[in-house]
Amino acid sequence: MPSFTSPDQGDDLEACVLRFSDLDLKDTRLINPSSSLKAELDVSTKKKYPYAKKKAFALFVKTKEVPACPLECKEKWWRCCQQLFRDQISIHRHVATQHADEIRYQTASVLQQLAVTLNTSKGLKSEDNRIPLQEDFSCNPDVSFWLPDISCFSPDELISGQGSDGGEVLLYYCYRDLEDPHWVCAWQTALCQLLSLTGKVRIATEGINGTVGGSKLATRLYVEVMLSCPLFKDFMCKDDFKTSKGGACCFPELRVGVFEEIVPMGISPNKISYKKPGIHLSPGEFHKEVEKFLSQANEEQSGTILLDCRNFYESKIGRFQGCLAPDIRKFSYFPSYIDKNLELFQGKKVLMYCTGGIRCERGSAYLKAKGVCQEVFQLKGGIHKYLEEFPDGFYKGKLFVFDERYALSYNSDTVSECSYCGVPWDQYKLCSTPQCRQLILTCPACQQQGFTACCVTCQDKGRRLALSPTQNSFKEECECTARRPRIPSELPRQVRLPMSPELKPDIGEDGPRICEEKQHFPRPAQS
Repeated sequence: MPSFTSPDQGDDLEACVLRFSDLDLKDTRLINPSSSLKAELDVSTKKKYPYAKKKAFALFVKTKEVPACPLECKEKWWRCCQQLFRDQISIHRHVATQHADEIRYQTASVLQQLAVTLNTSKGLKSEDNRIPLQEDFSCNPDVSFWLPDISCFSPDELISGQGSDGGEVLLYYCYRDLEDPHWVCAWQTALCQLLSLTGKVRIATEGINGTVGGSKLATRLYVEVMLSCPLFKDFMCKDDFKTSKGGACCFPELRVGVFEEIVPMGISPNKISYKKPGIHLSPGEFHKEVEKFLSQANEEQSGTILLDCRNFYESKIGRFQGCLAPDIRKFSYFPSYIDKNLELFQGKKVLMYCTGGIRCERGSAYLKAKGVCQEVFQLKGGIHKYLEEFPDGFYKGKLFVFDERYALSYNSDTVSECSYCGVPWDQYKLCSTPQCRQLILTCPACQQQGFTACCVTCQDKGRRLALSPTQNSFKEECECTARRPRIPSELPRQVRLPMSPELKPDIGEDGPRICEEKQHFPRPAQS
């Protein structure tokens, strides 16, 4: 797709492939650059002629690549004019002598696109630095124009390594006003399908939020396209994409849709905007604040609250030492939790964190809007970025992720336990009872004995359904859900003490807010 960066900034071939995605190397109808083209180009574009010729030549050669042999795909040969070339010198000599006319034609095409690119780039630098959608895409509203050219890659290259070992998962978000989220939705759908990516992408008038998986080549191309798209290139950088091992296998399908919010907090962006968040702290700055917080005698005296904005099943298997982790099932319950416990935050400095940072953006804006806190800070890049710098820092346990991996491991700490026997265990599975989507922590020993449901109630339901398969409809209600209040109250309870630096599964839990199964499920009687 077109890129609005000067070609002087980089001469690599892969960037060129993205920059001139619609360059048809077989099109012989292009004008000769020695005739009317030069008259049409301005002085600045004419200076790019050597660059354009070099790129046209490189692209032409790239299209002639073939694998050296089926078993040695990493080595490349070239086939042109029914001849096989085994080194770059010979193929370059052949193209220069036998295909000079085609190179001139393609050079003209590159120069034409450069002229359009430079004019568009100037247009983007309008007053107030605004980039309205209709200006960017009025000339090229077709989604296909904003897709990368992948003709130089074989299908195998795009999908190879999609597994959990050789692939990659991207997590990112970008808050910025979008005037046509439905166009962005169509573009994202086409882009992910083209690159064989799976995952989830949420789009709204307030921005975009995505988690996609595929091969490392596919995810790299995806990032390059996002950073060159005029909608996002001035709002995102490469560091905004968090990466982890995985691939397309981590998601059952691709889901792209338009929503009111890019993360469901349950409050209209018109009421609580992402534009008024807390103060962002880098992982290093956040680490120092947590260190200072833990050095105090207790949270009440320190005047600081370390607030986990995630759901209870996320904080159960991993969290910062000394945090306040609300026992909520959904982020949409977070505003009600703040309202119900507002006195707790009176005059406090709040350090907020979540998985990748997106929930803190509007979560901190909501807390700030209440006007009771002394200061509100948030961890930039979330736990993901913190663990990249401090894998053995103050975050202990695993990082929960919303895909079929369930959790990422950065350290050896286990902070949760089996729901049935209480041994240290932090690997989630879905409840074995059909139609129940609860997550369960049950160790291998308990699984072997058949304890694979989220609670005794579900275990009994599963047994009854096994005996009577026709009776397979019941609501998602179980004991572990029913006993937890929808919006927990932290008052008038005392705020918990910071946990010991040597975090153990049975220290500092202070009730069921983090570990709901503090009193383990009695083992159901086996029939």
